[in-house]
Amino acid sequence: MNVYCDNAATTRMSKTAVEAMLPFLYDNFGNPSSLYSIGQRAKEALEAARADVATVINAKPGEIYFTSGGSEADNQAILSAAAQGEKKGKKHIISTAFEHHAVLHTLNALKKRGFEITLLDVHSDGVVTPEQVANAIREDTCLVTIMYANNEIGTIQPIKQIGEICRSKKVLFHTDAVQAAGHVPIDVEDLNVDMLSMSAHKFHGPKGTGALYARKGVILTSLINGGAQENRKRAGTENVAGIVSMAAALKEAAGQIGENGKKPISLRNRLIAGLGEIPYGELNGDADRRLPGNVSFCCEGIEGESLLLMLDDKGISASSGSACTSGSLDPSHVLLAIGRPHEVAHGSLRLTLDADTTEEEIDYVIASVKDVVSYLRNMSPLWRDLVNGKRQHVFAK
Repeated sequence: MNVYCDNAATTRMSKTAVEAMLPFLYDNFGNPSSLYSIGQRAKEALEAARADVATVINAKPGEIYFTSGGSEADNQAILSAAAQGEKKGKKHIISTAFEHHAVLHTLNALKKRGFEITLLDVHSDGVVTPEQVANAIREDTCLVTIMYANNEIGTIQPIKQIGEICRSKKVLFHTDAVQAAGHVPIDVEDLNVDMLSMSAHKFHGPKGTGALYARKGVILTSLINGGAQENRKRAGTENVAGIVSMAAALKEAAGQIGENGKKPISLRNRLIAGLGEIPYGELNGDADRRLPGNVSFCCEGIEGESLLLMLDDKGISASSGSACTSGSLDPSHVLLAIGRPHEVAHGSLRLTLDADTTEEEIDYVIASVKDVVSYLRNMSPLWRDLVNGKRQHVFAK
């Protein structure tokens, strides 16, 4: 059996998204900046897609800027706020310790330019509180950037309440909603956000296409200079096929949140219950305040990389919190942020489901993970030390 359980990494394009894209790869291939009819047809499709994306998140079309994906959108939002803050002598930014690297690495670059960065601690349940944000805001704070839902452990943050605090303090608020868009309802007006990032391939759209919402009045800094595309905020001929496909995918995904949202939650809970039977293992983050299809689990006495490779042999595609794919042996910064010790964070597993996942597949994954964990523990010197009492267990049995 082949089971794809890494939808947080990328999703299969939906038929709706593919069909929306195809006409703009061949027939309607014009440059939307051209004045002749084939170019203007592309321009009309581009603006219709902008309006569709805006409608889904309750924004205005002029507040939507298309990008190459979530990382670019995060970069543009943060660097724009930093540029405006610097002009006013405000060089303090607040974020969290478990943001995506697109945010953290951008903040590190700003730190080298003299900005002061406050990374809020994350509680063991994987949630940052509004009170933490309120207490961290200073007179020189120019931006708060906190993700809507964590990409590894799936925990959802109190974005609306944080937004209210930022609005009352007149501080710009950006949220990386790459994992949330298309999976939970998003209303930018209700959430009190000034900027919000999205990426199409997380909700069954194409890779290489994303969007940044920037509330009217927010001044964006261009990362790419050249032409006048995207209201002079992102030069370069627009990826019309990708943008049209993204809008179609987002509309479809948002329209199915109520209809299909219950199934991933049911499957997620079934998976959590099954993995919870593994001795000395524990779910990462709050069991309920998380994305519908996200299950992040840690087991003592194993290495995440070995677990992934053996699951792959069984036809299961999953991911680990360990940064093995980058050639690093360091455990996930997200798991360390919620208090997991190094040796436990190394034994992490992220399984992210979709509405198409079946109960049969979930049961197969549960049985397979149990088998692989048992096999790896039998080979592990660390596990022997735990069993023999030479080391103390972190989790209850």
